[in-house]
Amino acid sequence: MEFYAPDGMKRPVRLSESTRRFAYDSLHFLYGRDTKKTPAVVMDDEPGFSSLSSLGRYDAAIRRIAEKAPLRFAPGERLSGAATLGMAIGHRVPATWQGEPVCESISHLTIDFETVLKKGVRHLRQEAEAALARYAGTEREPFARSCLACLDSFAIWHRRYLQALATMPGYESNLQALSRVPWEPAATFYEAVQSVWFTFAFVRLCGNWPGIGRIDWLLGDYLKKDLADGRLSLDEAREILAHFFIKGCEWVSGGNYGSGDAQHYQNILLAGVDEEGNEVTNEVTYLVLDILEELGISDFPTTVRLNQKSDERLVRRVAEVMRYGGGILAVYNEELIIDSLCRYGYPLREARKFANDGCWEVQIPGKTYFTYIPFDALRLLQEKTLGSYAAGVDYPSFEALYESYVAALRGQVESIFRGLLPGFASGTPGGEWVWRERMPCTVVSLFEEGCIAKGLSYLEGGPVYNVIAPHIGGFADAVNSLYAIKRLVYDEQVMSLPTFLEILSRDFEGEEPLRQALCHRYVYYGNDSDEVDGLAARLLSDFADACASLDGRCGYRFPAGVSTFGRQLEWAPKRLASPHGRKKGEVLAANCSPTPGTDTVGATAVIRSYCKLGLDRLPSGAALDIKLLPTAVRGEDGLLALCALLRGFVLLGGFFMQPDVADAAILRAAQENPAEYETLSVRVSGWNARFITLDRRWQDMVIGQVEGK
Repeated sequence: MEFYAPDGMKRPVRLSESTRRFAYDSLHFLYGRDTKKTPAVVMDDEPGFSSLSSLGRYDAAIRRIAEKAPLRFAPGERLSGAATLGMAIGHRVPATWQGEPVCESISHLTIDFETVLKKGVRHLRQEAEAALARYAGTEREPFARSCLACLDSFAIWHRRYLQALATMPGYESNLQALSRVPWEPAATFYEAVQSVWFTFAFVRLCGNWPGIGRIDWLLGDYLKKDLADGRLSLDEAREILAHFFIKGCEWVSGGNYGSGDAQHYQNILLAGVDEEGNEVTNEVTYLVLDILEELGISDFPTTVRLNQKSDERLVRRVAEVMRYGGGILAVYNEELIIDSLCRYGYPLREARKFANDGCWEVQIPGKTYFTYIPFDALRLLQEKTLGSYAAGVDYPSFEALYESYVAALRGQVESIFRGLLPGFASGTPGGEWVWRERMPCTVVSLFEEGCIAKGLSYLEGGPVYNVIAPHIGGFADAVNSLYAIKRLVYDEQVMSLPTFLEILSRDFEGEEPLRQALCHRYVYYGNDSDEVDGLAARLLSDFADACASLDGRCGYRFPAGVSTFGRQLEWAPKRLASPHGRKKGEVLAANCSPTPGTDTVGATAVIRSYCKLGLDRLPSGAALDIKLLPTAVRGEDGLLALCALLRGFVLLGGFFMQPDVADAAILRAAQENPAEYETLSVRVSGWNARFITLDRRWQDMVIGQVEGK
């Protein structure tokens, strides 16, 4: 059984043959296709269902799911529990009434596994019982009752697995591991892994896409104790943990999914400091890296927290795994991020615990409601500031044009803010905000600190932190467009702004020499040019100021971020010709990365430009995509170069970097012969995907990024 590796490389073998077989079957669609055989439970025969409140319908659906969802026991699996209803793969609670889904579901969160491991789910039940007593007779009583109802459903699902395991020869260790957890605190490494998996599996069985977060921080002490007590070996621990990752591929089912099949937001973080400032890196950190290296599993977007004191062994090991490609590993510069979060108002101990939401946006795990609202900064420039290139648009100076654009930027941010206000029934800045009723989401609310105690759901102000982040997209394209106008019109006075806009309105028709000059004459963002990078930093600072001016004025935090998450495909048809020489409808920059084809000096220059942006103003995050050729990272010299790239990213003050080692020739071969490349993974825009499950537009975009076009 082989798992895809770049030409000339062979993945190491550490795991048992049975575990590798389990991984092969899972990655080759066996369990995903089995899941799709049962899309959902059906509520049509539920007595009185039509007369129930939305929360009552939700509770009844969760109970039916717990009672009727198929149980799955893969041959030789070391962990029990599976999300076996196909509608959950499509981000819906997998229950229907009269042919329609009962409810949507939740993603972009990392849930509170710490409480599950250290106190057990029984503790959550005690909290829910106390909340019911506290809120009896108030408008918050129904939510407290829903918490208890969903915990009852969780218990039903758990009991079904225990009863089945008790009758199955060969699964005695599974039964023993699951007998206490997740209801009681975990006592051993095996119990801890099973507890996290079973809780995670139940939440996703109910249609949600939760993140996992800092798995080595969660599990490390359990493994240390078991190793010290001689309860198990590192090889045995690797086998158990490998089954966690393999079971996380249970929704892999092949086929074409547009933006890919591996994006269920089950993020993993490794390394970094704990809330006391002590380094977390432990045996679990390296076991995870071993597993990812051997099996090439891309379904867990995994990010390593690096700092200036990160051990050389860790940095080298990260580079070794990165070389296999697939975009499986990304890196955070945790020192800058912690500083950014503290500047934004989070306590230091909280900031040190940061995780992400499923892609790379930063949040405090198990305590945060999060979503983001993106907009296209290039289109804003074209349509608002430049009037869609209408006749008569002119500015006396570049500074006047820039200030007009910043005013439009502030207006966009204010529009996002105003759009949030109808979600509240009442509230005052700095005071108590009352959320309007939203769709039920009790299952995830159970695992977000604050919800049970407040008697409020995850969507209604329950978590400790409630965050909505405006995200500027098309950032590099807006910067480059502004810079091209500055140079061509105002500095060099080659032509007037109205003349230039008229040429742009014709999509450069008859002006190909000018277009080529705009593409190649000026040095744009991503080449370590202080002039254009200074303009980029100024624009990002003005955007951050616009967000900061509204922060705290409603029930949400309002941090700035930069992203596209592939929306450059969606935005392309609506964009006009760009002042930096790109024609109407071209697919342009991703996230906080340069416009394709404009970064001509190399990866180090890209990182230097990115790190000049004042990234500490962006507590939500800004992603830099870096594409590397396999030939650039081969051998000892290539490995050392990649280590130096990671160290430089930290030393220069980066935020988040997602490198991918990819060869455009291999990707084109996969387009022509997909059956030969079923497990070939690529980094897309914040998640990984098996390349053949991307549709042709997404595949071509990824190839274009690799080729720099």
